[in-house]
Amino acid sequence: MLNKQVFLFDLDGTLTDPEMGITNSVAYALEYYGIHVEERKTLHPFIGPPLRDSFQKYYNFSEEQAGEAVWKYREYFSTKGLFENEVYEGIASMLKKLKDAGRTLIVATSKPTVYSGQILEHFGLSEYFDDIQGSCLDGTRDAKDEVIAYALEQNRVTDLDSAVMIGDRCYDIAGAKKCGLESIGVLYGYGDRQEMESTGADHIVNTVAELEKLLLE
Repeated sequence: MLNKQVFLFDLDGTLTDPEMGITNSVAYALEYYGIHVEERKTLHPFIGPPLRDSFQKYYNFSEEQAGEAVWKYREYFSTKGLFENEVYEGIASMLKKLKDAGRTLIVATSKPTVYSGQILEHFGLSEYFDDIQGSCLDGTRDAKDEVIAYALEQNRVTDLDSAVMIGDRCYDIAGAKKCGLESIGVLYGYGDRQEMESTGADHIVNTVAELEKLLLE
């Protein structure tokens, strides 16, 4: 039995499917450097981790170029890309059940807090969350463990055994582990079972329905 009171949720790939918005925004940024991406699926690795790291890792950008690329990305994302998004089926009803059961729900994402709040408000999910914490627009607090630690601090969660982190990528699992939290890896997002197992997820679920059953049991 999980028996937790505080649930920290990743956003991209866990609550919503941001594929179109993120890949369109990355493609827009890359075009600025003369790099044309025909197949959007090749940009899936950008979903989840900090953007600055991904531009350096996948396109060998310097730190300065990566910082610039993030601002180009935001030119598109801040006005259009953030709403090119879909809530996974079953998420809203699951969040309502958790809220009705008196649980504390927190979003902990590497996406900037300002965009995360707009997305959750736009899709009618913000009412379920006690707090929304993400990275800062200046590039600070973008590592997942930093976001998780900050969210725990801001919500005065001192009993780590009462909380669990839920996410779809290794960064969520590793961040939780670094902060001393139990973790749940979801496979309906952008990570796979091998990624979850190798990072040490405490629980792994295939679907939103399985996640709901685990969280509410």
